[in-house]
Amino acid sequence: MRAGRFLSFEGIDGAGKSSHIEWLAGWLRARGREVLVTREPGGTELAERLRELVLHQGMDALTEALLVFAARRDHLVTRIEPALAAGAVVLCDRFTDATFAYQGAGRGFDLGVLATLESWVQQGRQPDLTVWFDLPPAVAAARRAAVRAPDRFESQDEAFFERVRAGYARRAEADPGRFAILDAAATPEAVRVQLEAVLESRGPW
Repeated sequence: MRAGRFLSFEGIDGAGKSSHIEWLAGWLRARGREVLVTREPGGTELAERLRELVLHQGMDALTEALLVFAARRDHLVTRIEPALAAGAVVLCDRFTDATFAYQGAGRGFDLGVLATLESWVQQGRQPDLTVWFDLPPAVAAARRAAVRAPDRFESQDEAFFERVRAGYARRAEADPGRFAILDAAATPEAVRVQLEAVLESRGPW
């Protein structure tokens, strides 16, 4: 049995993560891999209920962080870890880097508290590869406005998303071996070429 692999896709809303995750799932299945496509917050019945609260219910930053990590714990225990143990490739739309980017950099919440929660909840588990779809916030905002009404995060101003982007950059700088950075401002076709190059460099699959 081939070993399980854990990939996370990160970036601000509008960067194109979701469509590329679906493409990658098909790419991997064509190579005979079992694939779990999931998301955070979410991925389980409990975590999806917590996601609705986080996205739509007003709360302070600590409450928000606790709910996100509670959802992550349930997700890890009930879906991610069993899938990896069974040899699947797990493709997750956001993981802990998003918490440090949104709650930490965006909201200005204590990074030390987030690091403690990360340690407690994940017990060392990190993605094998994190693909960051880097995109200027103004471009992302224009893309989002064209397709949907904003949730509690998407309605934040451009300065918030500049902080989020900087938060992702700090996470990538701190763990460059795990991160692959894509220019998400390019056309979808050009982004896919970048993604394929990353996959080829991190294979075999």
